[in-house]
Amino acid sequence: MSAIPSGIETDRQPPLPIPMAHFLVGIGFLLLGGFSGAAAGANALPGMAMLAHTHLLLAGWVCVTIMGAMTQFVPVWSGVALHSDRLAMVQLYLLTAGLLGFAAVFVFGPLRLLVVPAALMLAGFWVFVYNVGRTLLAIDTPDVTEIHFAVALGWFVVLTVMGVTLAASYARPMVFVELGLNPLQFRMAHATAAVFGAVLTTVVGALYQLGEIFTQAPDSAVDDAVQRVESVSYPIGVVSLVGGRLLGIESVGAVGGVLVVTGLVAVGVVLARRLLYAQTEWAPVLSRYSVVAGAMLLWGVLTAPIWLRRPLAYDAMLGAPLARNVLVFGVLTFVLLGSLYHVVPFLLWLERYSDRIGLESVPMVEDLYSSRLAAVDFWAVLLGGAVLVARDAFDLPVVAIALGGTLTTVGFVVFTANMLLVLRGHSPFSIRVIVSAGLSRSTGER
Repeated sequence: MSAIPSGIETDRQPPLPIPMAHFLVGIGFLLLGGFSGAAAGANALPGMAMLAHTHLLLAGWVCVTIMGAMTQFVPVWSGVALHSDRLAMVQLYLLTAGLLGFAAVFVFGPLRLLVVPAALMLAGFWVFVYNVGRTLLAIDTPDVTEIHFAVALGWFVVLTVMGVTLAASYARPMVFVELGLNPLQFRMAHATAAVFGAVLTTVVGALYQLGEIFTQAPDSAVDDAVQRVESVSYPIGVVSLVGGRLLGIESVGAVGGVLVVTGLVAVGVVLARRLLYAQTEWAPVLSRYSVVAGAMLLWGVLTAPIWLRRPLAYDAMLGAPLARNVLVFGVLTFVLLGSLYHVVPFLLWLERYSDRIGLESVPMVEDLYSSRLAAVDFWAVLLGGAVLVARDAFDLPVVAIALGGTLTTVGFVVFTANMLLVLRGHSPFSIRVIVSAGLSRSTGER
């Protein structure tokens, strides 16, 4: 069975349906985002379908999964009880309703109504920030992961305020004139706060723990030094990059860009070293983390010279134009897929089988999912992402987009099927019970 770190407080974790509901909804948004992207690419959806696709994947798949993971693992890692189980489900319901409405208005209009679902999304994110923030405040001495999580919560507040402002601009076009800001620069700052502020700060903090847990690699003085560099350069860099883009100051953006690249490359180095010296059996999570480490390093090499020269360029918003899909698929997608391949089976194993050890034969965590399906989704997403990266690099025909999108969507569908089979075969709760957890008093009174 995969290594389990000493010192974790599994008795402090929230009821199982709470994180599972987030993971299920997040996977639902992954599929919805994948299909909407394919439909938008084929001009089969009206309106601003690509913006709907982007938000379904980023705010839905990525952020909802992060919310579920933080809700589960902050209590486990930190040894403190979650502030409120009920608020953890309230955040999910608010965000899900808001995001579905947000995507629908982008596709079908009218855009002047966009601020209504945007406000629901803001409420959902702020409930999450309050709930996890109150939990983190109970920690006496936060470690590097908990500090990153606290910083990420701050960025969730910033990006949602900016998001509601953008949504309001569709009903009141003069809002940016009144604020004295450039609309395009504001959009870039919003996206930067979302991707590099909220999402990647969370990912970096989590990888410090998860890389150690899943590899059991021996500690290294090099890792400690690199971690200290990232802990300073990355958060300062994100503030500088967002500020430079918001205010249109190229020198500030360039300094921020260099510091962000430095931080992410540092994390890639630490993760790569841990994988190289892994003491555990190779599993789907490690295969996917290998892609993450390589993608971080490649993204940094491609992005550094571009952000030095033109950090405010729209086509360089997520890094070098050639590295955009390296970040989206190589880092964000694979870190979530890899983590869920351990987290979902492990939580179910802990709930259903851990107290049976010594009394009867129990499966290992890796036995709960299909290794064949895991291999299929790994290669489908990897090859699909590679095709999309190659399309950007070599200006391949538009059919490459269709091929890459199809392969990645197939991978997402297979991954979803594997997770649903795990739930069906090993969960003590039905999917209906999991999704409706917030409406039941069985999840706890807090």
